[in-house]
Amino acid sequence: MFLRWGRFLYARRVAVLWLSAVSLLVAAVLLARGAPLATGNVRGIESDDAAQLVERELRAPEISGFTVLFSHPTLTASDDAFRAAALRALQPLRAHPDVTAVQSPFDEGISMFIAPTLMSVDEHRAMARVTLRHGVADDTRRWPAMRALLRSDVLTVRTTGYAAFKGDLDQVMQRDLIRAELYSAPFTVAVLLLVFGSLVAAVLPVGVGGISVAAGVAAVFLLARRMEVAQYAVNVASLVGTGVAIDYSLFMVTRFREELAAGKGTEDALANTVATAGRAVAFSGLAVAIGLGGLLFFHGSYIASLGLGAMLVVVFAVLYALTFMPALLAVLGPRVDAGRVLRPRDRPSSLWRRIAHGVMRHPVLVLSVTLVALLAAGTPFLRLNIAVPDVRLLPPDVEAHATLRELEEHIPDRAATRIAVVVRFPGAPLGTPDRVGALYDLSRRIATIPGVTSVQSVMEAVPLLDRAGYVSLYQGDRSLLGEVSLALQQELVGPTIAVLAVSTEHLPTAPAAREIVRAIRAQRAVADGRLLVTGQTALDLDTAGFIRARAPKAILFVVGMTLVVLFLLLGSVVLPFKAVLMNLLSITASFGALVWIFQEGHLARVLRFQPAPTEPSLPLVMFCIVFGLSMDYEVLLLTRMQEEYERTGDNRLAVAEGLERSAKLITSAAAIMVVVFSAFVFARIILLKAVGLGMALAVALDATLVRLLVVPATMQLFGDLNWWAPKSLQRIAKRLSGGGHL
Repeated sequence: MFLRWGRFLYARRVAVLWLSAVSLLVAAVLLARGAPLATGNVRGIESDDAAQLVERELRAPEISGFTVLFSHPTLTASDDAFRAAALRALQPLRAHPDVTAVQSPFDEGISMFIAPTLMSVDEHRAMARVTLRHGVADDTRRWPAMRALLRSDVLTVRTTGYAAFKGDLDQVMQRDLIRAELYSAPFTVAVLLLVFGSLVAAVLPVGVGGISVAAGVAAVFLLARRMEVAQYAVNVASLVGTGVAIDYSLFMVTRFREELAAGKGTEDALANTVATAGRAVAFSGLAVAIGLGGLLFFHGSYIASLGLGAMLVVVFAVLYALTFMPALLAVLGPRVDAGRVLRPRDRPSSLWRRIAHGVMRHPVLVLSVTLVALLAAGTPFLRLNIAVPDVRLLPPDVEAHATLRELEEHIPDRAATRIAVVVRFPGAPLGTPDRVGALYDLSRRIATIPGVTSVQSVMEAVPLLDRAGYVSLYQGDRSLLGEVSLALQQELVGPTIAVLAVSTEHLPTAPAAREIVRAIRAQRAVADGRLLVTGQTALDLDTAGFIRARAPKAILFVVGMTLVVLFLLLGSVVLPFKAVLMNLLSITASFGALVWIFQEGHLARVLRFQPAPTEPSLPLVMFCIVFGLSMDYEVLLLTRMQEEYERTGDNRLAVAEGLERSAKLITSAAAIMVVVFSAFVFARIILLKAVGLGMALAVALDATLVRLLVVPATMQLFGDLNWWAPKSLQRIAKRLSGGGHL
């Protein structure tokens, strides 16, 4: 099939190039239009359900808006100039169609009890809260224009909060992506120059890889118009797509040059290239897609969008490697070696053979030492602490993060960790004496939980009242309610919900804050209502539970499907299980390094980041991506060994010969992956740093310690058993796998 496809492409090479150009033009249009991207929501968990209730019934700015902070070094909020300047700055927002409410301490009619809470003690700072229409904050494309409306010639104006965080995160990630690509491109070309020795051959994989990623990211943008896609899905897709697209192009160009060097004409060389390297590319794409498919088990969350986005880019990488690249090679022919700048050795180095024989002379020793080292490197992963990113994910000098820190210092009550307790009733929250009394009891019980510094609700409006007094107050004539009670009702009571704002001095990610959430959730029944908890800490707990519940199925799917595909390719029962275990080794070590570096802060000064808990999806994304990429190298190595074993029947010779013939290609491909992934270490977002460095470490370990040491050692220990399978299964594998080796 692949051989016929190669000849088909040769005959229609010009048409394929034109079709590729048209597809690139369409991709450019989609990229220019952009798409709305989400922060990273998980639907269906308690904290999200509660947040949506609050957003729907109260339009809380903490959930669907942002905070504006005004400051001046000499003027105070009591000065007319400060007040007038703040109101002028807010006026464009009040008239904006996407803004539903603006609250500032300078508004007419604002409660005399609420206004002081929006100012710093020295009054050199004052804040306003802006509430947006539902869904507006999730469309990051709208933020730059809205932020530009906030200007003042008198005051310093800064923003933070949900919408500001999303908008700033989107802009920083875009710059990080461009920076990583600019850093990685010249180093990738340098590696390819060392591999090929000619400028044309070196530039081809980079060019085709760039086009593949552009088309893939455009497809992700198109997907984002139909479903919720996380902001960093584009970065992950670009990261994975760049690596695999360049690798696939490398496989194709390498084999094409080998075929030409063997004396074949352009058409035959191309047909054989597609039949061998093209088959390997198709299988590799399938392996990576299987790995990413594990993320689809997390449907209803941003994690699924990461997997789907990366899968789209991999599909385009395979598509262009099997269409556009062969068409280019058909047009270039022997000119693929034009622009020669180096004279690399064409004959495989005997170094790899010597390594293989050295390992196979002492397989137990080599395997023992390597396994101990890899497992020891993975032990920090046992100390994993996960947390959903908030504004603190941004670099300290980015406006949303810097403003939050200023709020924490000068208006700490408004910046303190908030745990929102949402009680939903079948009717009006204050409609019956039982509901009022139950809310009173709940607020008092929560106030006694260790670590809680304050509870704000309608049950704290009049401090001197007892339970009976509050029941009487809210069941009597509402016109008699005081200003504070009315203000709190408007802010904290909706048609069916009552909210209790619980404050603590602990950071949202602190274990003590999580214990507070657990203690609150132990009190589910509130009269005839039901208690829900939201906020950053609750979101962390719920997201961790969401992932733990689905991770086993995802891992079983990835491992199980990989075993099936490897069996069909190799016709062995033993080798697929060994390959899976090899992959797990390199992933385990890289996971340990992630925790040791980014969570515990080692190398923080060198890499310039603030240590933080691990983002919940990071281990999953890395597992699914690296598992597929590692299988790519495993297949290159094992198919070469299989080819030699089928020819000679000598397992030891097959291992040495297979390693010698495939090691150069594996190390070259791995070097490119490491260069591409490592470029993200220069990102300013710690999440992107962790993804890039973690994947670079995993690939480097896989291509060195695992492929050069562990694989030859285990192959020697198992001997001919490596290639065993029941006769009936062997026949099925040969019938379904086709033929051809890379």
